[in-house]
Amino acid sequence: MNSFIVLCIASLAVMAYARPEEAKYTDRYDNVDLDEVLSNRRLLVPYVKCILDQGKCAPDGKELKEHIREALENECGKCTETQRKGTRRVIAHLINNEADYWNELTVKYDPQRKFTAKYEKELKEIKQ
Repeated sequence: MNSFIVLCIASLAVMAYARPEEAKYTDRYDNVDLDEVLSNRRLLVPYVKCILDQGKCAPDGKELKEHIREALENECGKCTETQRKGTRRVIAHLINNEADYWNELTVKYDPQRKFTAKYEKELKEIKQ
């Protein structure tokens, strides 16, 4: 099943516990086709709703939801390189194309905007 992020995903999914000093999120969802998810609201919206606790969660969405706050706080420090790139793509898409959902996610996961403001500054497209 395609996943949204592995939102913020694609990216932040599950932790693989090898040794604590090497703890990284699992790379299980690194091959998700983010272009397909981001270009199809029918695929995207259920993941956003899951993460917002407004809908059912697929297993990958549930695991993503468990790590979003931590990943925001530590700048995706436990992410694989694929997850870092995917996370930036998803966040950029939400900021520039799904502002209402981005705002809801920000309120839920970063109400004081300590971390999300940085992403907005870096990833907001210049609209002329």
